[in-house]
Amino acid sequence: MIKLDITQAQISAQEMAALESQAVAAQEALENGTCAGNDFLGWLHLPSTITAQFITEVQDCAERLRRNCDTIVVAGIGGSYLGARAVIEALNNSFQWLTNKGENPDILFAGNNIGEDYLYELTQYLRDRKFGVINISKSGTTTETALAFRLLKKQCEEQRGKEVARQVIVAITDARRGAARTTADKEGYTSFVIPDNVGGRFSVLTPVGLLPIAVAGFDITKLIQGAAAMEEATATGVPYEQNICMQYAAARNILYRNGKKIEIIANYQPKLHYISEWWKQLYGESEGKENKGIFPAAVDLTTDLHSMGQWIQEGERSIFETVLSIEEPEHKLLFPSDDENLDGLNFLAGKRVDQVNKMAELGTQLAHVDGGVPNLRISVPRLNEYYLGQLIYFFEKACGISGLILGVNPFNQPGVEAYKKNMFALLGKPGYEKETEAIQQRIR
Repeated sequence: MIKLDITQAQISAQEMAALESQAVAAQEALENGTCAGNDFLGWLHLPSTITAQFITEVQDCAERLRRNCDTIVVAGIGGSYLGARAVIEALNNSFQWLTNKGENPDILFAGNNIGEDYLYELTQYLRDRKFGVINISKSGTTTETALAFRLLKKQCEEQRGKEVARQVIVAITDARRGAARTTADKEGYTSFVIPDNVGGRFSVLTPVGLLPIAVAGFDITKLIQGAAAMEEATATGVPYEQNICMQYAAARNILYRNGKKIEIIANYQPKLHYISEWWKQLYGESEGKENKGIFPAAVDLTTDLHSMGQWIQEGERSIFETVLSIEEPEHKLLFPSDDENLDGLNFLAGKRVDQVNKMAELGTQLAHVDGGVPNLRISVPRLNEYYLGQLIYFFEKACGISGLILGVNPFNQPGVEAYKKNMFALLGKPGYEKETEAIQQRIR
């Protein structure tokens, strides 16, 4: 199992004990469905209730896409793409673009920005590709995703023909309503349902994440098994001291109350970059409400020690650090000896590169703790589907508990609508005439 170490968090045993009742109450509220946002708890027991038939349906669809496409574009934004991308990037060969021999389709992402250059360059790249599309949107009207899908649908139909396009475009959307559902039914696309009771940022273990991950060639059964193992390890009845979800949630809230307003998640494995991006959305969107909430930030180490290291070491003491550490890398590489030794590194000869990395991690932790930065450490045995499943469920459940301790609804996101209203008014969308007039007066 993955492990949590809070011994360097600069939190006393008394502080942790004082928050036990709140953490236990938050977990019980999740389990009993009595908390705020209880209509969005479908993720809580998802790992242990996914059926073999459902997995087979996802895998069959993935295999059809793999047979008929050399490239798949996943169109989605926020929780509709970050979870899948996090797992795929973590497990892929870092140089897949150079080493891909056709075993698996290239997985590209669109619908997560409105960059004209990005979309133009994507459409140009796809001109010579046998591509398909996984369109992920509950409503089908989210601007970024809908815009990208309109472009991709048209290009796929023109390049591959309507009949083939119908086979290689898949919709993941609402069961009954919305523009994406209407389009899928009209065009005859294979479709999967986003459960009504699972919010986007908690949707990795639904078709939203599982289908792209399966298309990329990874074992979704092991991913689900890992999440189920963490579900069991943090279930009701597991004592507070042994329940790492409650421990992490409690430690974060204690540090927040002690003036630590920023949490930096740090990794020493470049493949975890998008795990950090997914984590940022999960915690930022869940806790940033009512003028409350820890600000989630991320760094890739040791890279960012040469850019952000000074600030972390000696900047304002409003931060704490959560380190993601992979115990055993997938590959072994020894540091070579050099006769001239001009760089003075022969003292490392014969050591594994990962040993150097681990000492950098430990040395950084010691320096940051000495500099007044509390440190939490999440230890992951290996970087594979099983342990990523554990990590995903761990962060999801800890997030729910942490948000409830904070006193907010962790499962809504009312603030994200503010920018959309202004954008639609500025673009002259029908029905926003009053808002358009008000904004024009503000910007004159």
